[in-house]
Amino acid sequence: MSSEAANEPVNVADNAIVYVVDDDESMRDAVSTLLRSIGLKVKTFSSAQDFLAADRPDVPACLILDVRLKGQSGLAVQEQIAAHQIRMPIVFMTAHGDIAMSVKAMKAGARDFLAKPFRDQDMLDAVSESLAADQQRRQADLSFAGLRRCYESLTPREREVMAFVACGLLNKQIAAEMKLSEITVKIYRSQAMKKMEARSLADFVLKAEALGVKAALGAPSFVGMRPTPRV
Repeated sequence: MSSEAANEPVNVADNAIVYVVDDDESMRDAVSTLLRSIGLKVKTFSSAQDFLAADRPDVPACLILDVRLKGQSGLAVQEQIAAHQIRMPIVFMTAHGDIAMSVKAMKAGARDFLAKPFRDQDMLDAVSESLAADQQRRQADLSFAGLRRCYESLTPREREVMAFVACGLLNKQIAAEMKLSEITVKIYRSQAMKKMEARSLADFVLKAEALGVKAALGAPSFVGMRPTPRV
């Protein structure tokens, strides 16, 4: 690692954690010392098995992972992490990296790929961006959970109206589809918008799209897809 000065603190949550997995003790110490110097919490591991077995608090985090570990490649560990449903950005570091390996890692969801020796600032930038991405992903998850709770409070009729509105149907058309009066449809729509905390009809439609609500052959369905993490 380059010893360039890098003293600016990283703007992340106070409880954020950076995990470092490398079988090279000197590299683990160097990286952890760098990150702790700007106030980050760091946990180090000499093997992927120790990392996977450790308790991981539900806080913003990222993983710094060496691409070549004893008995196992970092890319294989990346697959295990995905299998364990551990959702955190990964920054790979290696002295043996090549274009093919970095492309494979990035396609599998790695946030960054640093070739040793790397500059201190490059590591800090990668960690800062990764922790920020994980915070954003967590906030999106919370927003989606709240949105889904609102949706689950709707009655079947209100959900049906919401689905037709999301498809662009007018009140008159929805009334025909549901065999109801237009006034009744307006009441259902108003109640649904209030429960969904929609500020406008456009906001109501956006929330329906975020939830995956749609109408098919007169039968609304709730897909309930989660937002995709950008890590």
